[in-house]
This record gives sequence, C-alpha cells and structure tokens, in this order.
Amino acid sequence: MNYKNPKLTADGVIIRKGKILLIKRKNEPFKGKWALPGGFVEYGERVEETVIREVYEETGLKTSVKKIFGIYSDPNRDPRGHIVTVVYLLNIKGGELKCDNDASDVKFFDIKDLPELSFDHNIILKDIFRSIE
Repeated sequence: MNYKNPKLTADGVIIRKGKILLIKRKNEPFKGKWALPGGFVEYGERVEETVIREVYEETGLKTSVKKIFGIYSDPNRDPRGHIVTVVYLLNIKGGELKCDNDASDVKFFDIKDLPELSFDHNIILKDIFRSIE
C-alpha cells in the first residue's frame, strides 16, 4: 500500500517584553512575508529538537523548550500540502539575533502591532495572546 500522509513541522514562539520574534521568509511560499521561526522535522529527529534547531538556524538564538502550546493541523494551512505543525513556547538561552538560512530578516514585533503573517500564524498568535492575557 502507498499511504499519503501529512508532513510534520515545528514552530517556535519567543515572547520578550511584550514583543514576539518573527522572521521574514526568504523563500516561497510567502516569500517576503513574516512568520514564526520553524521548519520541517527531519527523519529520526525529535520534534523538540527540530524547533530548537530551526529557530537557531533562522534567528541565531539558542533556545530551550518552555512548553508545548498546541498542534495545528488544518489540511489547508499550507499551500504546499497537508502540513501539521507543533507549536512550542521557547526560552532564550543565548546566541546573537541575526537572520540566516531561510530568513531574510528577523526582529521582535510589538504584539499589538504585527505585520501581515504567513500560513495560519495569525490564528496561532491570536490563540497564544488569548492564553496569556
């Protein structure tokens, strides 16, 4: 049998002093739009390892997992196909903020003044902000 399964990603949420860290996407889909840092889980990799690796590759920040926030699985959330993401809240442990890898820019935005976001990240952030109020 040939099964068609969704792909798995992990996204990281870093909130510092009322601001949230976003990356500007270097590649399609949504090239030039802002997003949470994250990416695809590699075969044999734990999802928690993925989010830490991807956030470091895209932002230069070393992080640790604070807690899992949620799982977003709408089959239409990504134009590349059915992609499920696990969203983690992260703590900064070190590193230097700089864009790299799949990001053309990285910066903290005031949670009350966010740019247009990629994928379903506006839904994810609304859920997060609602939970921390």
